[in-house]
Amino acid sequence: MRDIVDYTHYDYLELPPGASTARIEAAYQTIRQRMNGHTDPKLVKLLHDAYIVLSDPDLRHEYDAELRRIAEEADRELKRLLDQESTRVPRRVQDVPAPLLAVLNAWAA
Repeated sequence: MRDIVDYTHYDYLELPPGASTARIEAAYQTIRQRMNGHTDPKLVKLLHDAYIVLSDPDLRHEYDAELRRIAEEADRELKRLLDQESTRVPRRVQDVPAPLLAVLNAWAA
């Protein structure tokens, strides 16, 4: 089964990958202040989990490796689909409906 990632921990904290630990801390505190306790507990847990993973260098390294693996798998799948697309038999003049062919020939003349 293919993994699908809609939002990453970076998305939840509104950070680019590679953000410093200080920036992660600041983003987490800013978002917590913005929420001011009036938010769905599930979202609070997602934000806290994102902060825990991204602020720990070892967990962050594992998480980034998993994101790379998912991206590489998606790239391979896209390449496979594009390769299948390119093996389709091209359309020939014989495949064009006769009325359309007559119109095209008249227009070209």
